[in-house]
Amino acid sequence: MEQTRRLTEENHQLKEGMQTRACIDQAMGVVVAQGGVTPDDPWDLLREVSMNTNTKLRIVAEALVAWPAGGALPDDVGHALGIALAAHTSARCARSPR
Repeated sequence: MEQTRRLTEENHQLKEGMQTRACIDQAMGVVVAQGGVTPDDPWDLLREVSMNTNTKLRIVAEALVAWPAGGALPDDVGHALGIALAAHTSARCARSPR
């Protein structure tokens, strides 16, 4: 019985992890499409927003995925994303040869 319970719990955790990862991947696509960044950039931007808002990455991702369909971004997430994108853009401009 104990082994069955552990395997059931492990199965649940794996499924949850796969769903979370899919949501994060979708959120990364939203950041690329809406933020005008390259596909290499959104992971760091999402982590930065998560850390600066003290919000789990999964929650940030869920808000971003809902946003294009008319969902409202929480104010703190929208603000932190704007700051992260602006910092990323200015850093990219500083690195670009003129």
